[in-house]
Order: sequence, then structure tokens, then C-alpha cells
Amino acid sequence: MKKILLACTVSLLAVACNNESTESPKENDAAAAKEMKEERNKKIIMASMEAMQKLDTDAMLKDIAPDVMDYGDGSMPPQKSADSVKKMVNVWIGAMESIKADDLTMVADGDRVWVYAKFSGKFKSDMMGMPTTGKTYTIPDVDMFLLNEEGKIIEHRSVQSGEVMMRQLGIEPPKQ
Repeated sequence: MKKILLACTVSLLAVACNNESTESPKENDAAAAKEMKEERNKKIIMASMEAMQKLDTDAMLKDIAPDVMDYGDGSMPPQKSADSVKKMVNVWIGAMESIKADDLTMVADGDRVWVYAKFSGKFKSDMMGMPTTGKTYTIPDVDMFLLNEEGKIIEHRSVQSGEVMMRQLGIEPPKQ
């Protein structure tokens, strides 16, 4: 019986030793640091999304870098600074109400964060020469963010159908 118990113990120890990670401590540290950065970045973006739904532009944009580039969906010229992004967002937020982001899914990889959501809102006041209609929109959207080492947003892009949103709102898009 003792021999069987000893053999089982030795076998368990051998299996346990063979199952140890082959990664070096440096690789483990790098992976942990990357995971911590990704979680930090997702929290920064989630806070911005939550602030947008509260129509709080200051909180929404508190983590953008001064030289941020906002490419939007590519249908308009990019915004090339924090001031121009703030101006654009204030125009948008000022014209909409009840902005919501449902079904949020966030994915992070290093300095990049992608957010998928179904965005909705109501067109409550004139915007960029377009008269209000009081209608609502619901569109799927993917927002892509790039953050720097300090956790500041340095780039934003989105994939959405502005044309579908405009049609839902009953407006003609502005002429460029």
C-alpha cells in the first residue's frame, strides 16, 4: 500500500512539474502589462461612451490628446485637433437628445479598442443648416480608437451608414 501511495505521489509531482508554464518570467510580465493596458484602455473608452449617453461632452472628451485625429466615417474631412473634435461633438450633442448605445461589445488589442453598438437618438434641433425633424434614428456602428502610452485617445474612426441615419431622420445631408 505504501509503495502504491508513494508511486501515485511521485507520478502527481512529475505531472505537475511537466505542466508548468514554459514562458519566462519576462514573457509573463509583458503579457500581464499588455492585459492591464488593454483593460485600462477599455475603461477609458467605456467612460467616454457613458458620458456621451449623458450628453456630457466634457466628460466624453476628457481623455483625448491635443493632437487627436478624428476621421469619423470618412464622409467628411477629418478633425485634426482636440478643439475641432470638441466643436464637432458639441454641434452633434446639441442637436440630438436621448442618445443611447445598446448592445455594446468592446475588444482591445494593445493600444487599440473597438466598440460595436447600436446607437440611437432623436433629432431635436437644427444642425449644420439642416432643420430638425423630431425623428429618431437607430444604426449599427463600430468605433475604433487608438490610445497612446498615457491612455489618451489619439485617433478615432467609425464605420456606420450616415446615409441610413439621415434617411431615418428625414433630412438631406449637407452639401460639401
